[in-house]
Amino acid sequence: MSSQSAPASRGFVHRRRRGAELALLLLSLAVGIGAYLAVGLGVDGTVPVDLLTYGAWLALLVIACHVVIRLVAPYADPVLLPVVSSLNGLGLAVIHRIDLANEAKGSGFGPFAGTQLTWMTLGAGLFVAVLLLLRDHRRLQSLTYTAGLAAIVLLLMPLVPGLGRTINGSRIWIGVGPFSFQPGEVAKVLLVVAFAGYLVVHRDALALAGRRFLFVDLPRGRDLGPIVAMWLISLGILVFQRDLGSSLLFFGLFLVMLYIATERPGWLVVGGALFVGGAYAGWLALSHVQARVAAWLDPFGSDVDAYQLVQGLYGMAWGGLVGRGLGQGRPDITPLSWSDFIVTAIGEELGLTGVMAVILLYGILVERALRTALICRDNFGKLMAAGLGVVVALQVFVVIGGVTRLIPLTGLTTPFLSQGGSSLIANWVIVALLVRISDQARRPPPQLLSSDDDDADATQVVRMR
Repeated sequence: MSSQSAPASRGFVHRRRRGAELALLLLSLAVGIGAYLAVGLGVDGTVPVDLLTYGAWLALLVIACHVVIRLVAPYADPVLLPVVSSLNGLGLAVIHRIDLANEAKGSGFGPFAGTQLTWMTLGAGLFVAVLLLLRDHRRLQSLTYTAGLAAIVLLLMPLVPGLGRTINGSRIWIGVGPFSFQPGEVAKVLLVVAFAGYLVVHRDALALAGRRFLFVDLPRGRDLGPIVAMWLISLGILVFQRDLGSSLLFFGLFLVMLYIATERPGWLVVGGALFVGGAYAGWLALSHVQARVAAWLDPFGSDVDAYQLVQGLYGMAWGGLVGRGLGQGRPDITPLSWSDFIVTAIGEELGLTGVMAVILLYGILVERALRTALICRDNFGKLMAAGLGVVVALQVFVVIGGVTRLIPLTGLTTPFLSQGGSSLIANWVIVALLVRISDQARRPPPQLLSSDDDDADATQVVRMR
């Protein structure tokens, strides 16, 4: 680069993109508040009386998060918060719509929308707290084994007599008085931190190849301990807590992060074999797994109890391409349509178009997490960002795949959409961690280089960011 262009490089200012984030946030608020308005018009033919207070509170929450990002994470990815705001706002509107239907027929369920807004408020508060207290994500690496131990304790808590509760056939809840909480939602965040810290230290040993089989280098036998241990933990969750979804999520998370860290396809082969073996053993030994598989293979069979799945499929079929319109369908017929089956409610009233839009938003969220992993400068941050993105991707795949009969139904919640405080809080923390990592990754180098050639290289790096 010539000397005339060197001063220009020193005067280059990296764009923080906070204005773009604010513009996208306004669009996301239009989605959430507009959907709430459409529900009122569709059900009662009138504007909801609490539209202004609801819209003002929703706007206050997301704008407050935006202001905190401006102050403490100015270089963060500008797309993460608007995507979350859109999904959460749409989820609140759909839950409110189902509340109105349940109230009209006196089903006794709900209302859930007010509670969900309270959980969103708490989630946004934790989002702000994470950004204010955690100024450098690399500090979490020192908590690798502490996070792993805490995650195991949380996973075991529902098995404690008197503390754990069985809800809808799964013992994954703990109860304190009238309140219940799902500790596995917090455990998935801690496991990402533990896996990332462990794999950063041991990736070289785990990347060594053993025997070669069908053009794939399998890992050495002495290195199989971690994946076998995670496989056994996942089987324990499946057997003792009767939670197929969490078992699949935790094992899949570790397997994908292991592959990302080592870049060895052999781990996928070993992990896939363990998964198939564990799934088959679970099907042979556990009646609830057999019931899920039978409902998946033939939900309309006379000897199969798949009422919830069938009603969800009927609802999406009735919605068609563009849906019946918010407030015009009957999503309340499907059991747990405000929770596990909220995607079918969206499919019924917003159609295939609405479902594809939701999937696209999730795809953008995962893509931004993986982009953050690619540009992050430290290996711990790379693995952590990738792991957080994989958590969201696996959960969305398992949930939407289950309600559409792509895979057997597992019972996980849809991130940011489904009713449930545990899931909502954990996912807001996931986004806060991604915002913190992306701020570190997108931040320009701390010092300018002196030579002309170095200035040219630095300018190129900043422009690429």
